Amino acid sequence: MKTSHPITFFILTLFALGQAHPIAEDQPVRPAPRAWITGTEPGWRAMTEDDFVNVNCADNTWSFEGNLIKCTGKPVGVIRTKKQVTNLELVVEWKHKQYGGNSGVFLWANPESIKRLAAGKGRLPAGIEVQVLDLGYAEKYEKQHKKPSDWFTSHGDVFPTQSARMKPFPPVAPNGNRSFPSKNTTKGVGEWNHYYIRAINGEVRLWVNGEEVSGGTDCQPATGYLCLESEGAPIEFRNLRIRELP
Repeated sequence: MKTSHPITFFILTLFALGQAHPIAEDQPVRPAPRAWITGTEPGWRAMTEDDFVNVNCADNTWSFEGNLIKCTGKPVGVIRTKKQVTNLELVVEWKHKQYGGNSGVFLWANPESIKRLAAGKGRLPAGIEVQVLDLGYAEKYEKQHKKPSDWFTSHGDVFPTQSARMKPFPPVAPNGNRSFPSKNTTKGVGEWNHYYIRAINGEVRLWVNGEEVSGGTDCQPATGYLCLESEGAPIEFRNLRIRELP
């Protein structure tokens, strides 16, 4: 009888653990925290038509209606801010109107490249581009070019263009230039997406729909114009807001 007590205790212990396990499984899983910056916090202001000038688009490419900015996508080109900016936070919502649409937000666009565009030389500036790409773009690219679309994504790539330079945060595109997003959070054509961009001291970080996904550091240049891009398809932006920092 004495030897049965340890066995009985062991069995009872296993039974208790077995009863406790389902209770732990029933605990709700809390979602990861999200950084949903609205741009209505202190120090922010709305950006309007008065903040921008046309560089190399048609007169009717861009139109402003309250907090809504409409772009026809034609021709390929940009509008830029009237003044250059260095350290900033930016909030913007965007929605592609056409499957496979392409656009972008340029940070720190080089003044010399802007002058070339205004003179009719080239279409897009040198700077740091935050990609604004519809989910259907990869399919269109592969059908047109007959090769894989593994060098870009539709979920918030950040990369330097032309003479600009940036050390991308991982994961990195095969060519080593683009910061690929760590998560896929972009919504498709006809749905609003939310970008929060922080560009400070030569470092860019991007949050897509509340989650940080990509960016880079050691950006050159780290000051310049802010541009919105027209690139072949209609797109709308809204609630474009900025907070300029020291």
